[in-house]
Amino acid sequence: MGHRVGKDIYHQLAQRLDQAPMRTPWTPVFHELIASLYSPDEAALITCLPCRPATLERIVRLTGDNDAKLQRQLESLCNKGLVIDIWDGNSYLYMVSPLVIGFFEFTMMRVAPDLPLARWAELFQGYMFGGREFLEANFGDGQQVSVMRALPHEEALDEHVEILDYERAAGLIENHRFFSLGLCSCRHEKHHLGHPPCRVPMETCTSMGSGAQFLIRNGLAHAIDKQQMRDILARSRDLGLTLSADNVRRDAGFICHCCGCCCNLLRGIRETGYTGILVTASVVAVVDQNRCIGCGLCVDACPIDALSLKVLSEGEGEGRPSRPRAQVGDFCLGCGVCALKCPTGALRLRNRQQRVYHPEDSFERVLMQSLERDTLQTLLFDNPQSRSHQFMRALVGGFLKLPLVKQTLMSEAVRSRFLSTLRKAAEVQVKETT
Repeated sequence: MGHRVGKDIYHQLAQRLDQAPMRTPWTPVFHELIASLYSPDEAALITCLPCRPATLERIVRLTGDNDAKLQRQLESLCNKGLVIDIWDGNSYLYMVSPLVIGFFEFTMMRVAPDLPLARWAELFQGYMFGGREFLEANFGDGQQVSVMRALPHEEALDEHVEILDYERAAGLIENHRFFSLGLCSCRHEKHHLGHPPCRVPMETCTSMGSGAQFLIRNGLAHAIDKQQMRDILARSRDLGLTLSADNVRRDAGFICHCCGCCCNLLRGIRETGYTGILVTASVVAVVDQNRCIGCGLCVDACPIDALSLKVLSEGEGEGRPSRPRAQVGDFCLGCGVCALKCPTGALRLRNRQQRVYHPEDSFERVLMQSLERDTLQTLLFDNPQSRSHQFMRALVGGFLKLPLVKQTLMSEAVRSRFLSTLRKAAEVQVKETT
């Protein structure tokens, strides 16, 4: 692999990473970050890997390298969380880790005395929040398809509200057999940045299914059982943490237990107003003004500062004395943390009037997320070394960037047919490359 290493290898690596569903625009801080995480040889290998998950055999064909050597390199990258290995029932498929959910989380879940974790924490924080390039590239144009979605606390639901199984954290747990527990990357990052200690335990990152198996296999988390998952969920309810999961309706692979002081997603919403960072649940908090006593506990509990206290105008309180009462702002996650803290039951979660789009599965989410961020063409023509693929990426990419084309393909009326066509095309390509 050394013959591919050039003086601009990290620029090439940055370009390759920027083709993911989560964009990573170039900045000097990003250059320093990836140079610290990837050796030159690792960077060179990453630039050669396909943009879709690929078997070792296909990677060997594309790179021309020895399969035993490649497997050792890939396994080492998986141990670092820079590549993800996925067991498909017959063999492992390897894919480059995006920044989120990917090498940020996996890097900050690692522990070893010789790792420069404080420096990595500083660089990650500097890249994601030191400037606006990263957040603007992914959410600045109103993008709505994100990696994660909020889960409502069931105890906060109005008695007349019913939610689907995929929106129930308890239901997600019951649908899996394998579970893992690891360090929360955000809390671990804040610890190494010298922030005040968080009231929430450091080990709160829970994964399920194949995601849990990947983390356990590569030493990034340890196995737990279903009852332990239930106990962690109950603890998060008692602590008033925001629950979030994969933004998919089928086969969600993790549940995050987020606090407002550490979580980068919640911070991003508070500081930028980009609501697409975390997709809402299908429910929203509603205040019964006649039961609200204006204590402000809900305001303190909300992780994105969506609630406030307001003195009602005459008539709004139906004859009650004028005093501050809770108001829900224009944007609410639907997490229900506020309702858990309400002593009078004045706050409950009810169905939203506007339908929320949650993709069916990871295939659909990745495609729609890539379409929004102008990288879909790299998934359709995923060989970074093929001239014909390079030509088609440029041609198709220019077409997909047209606002009317993107708007049409994202629309509910066309989206299902578009995705069905891409699924069939993907099946054909898998057969051709295996």
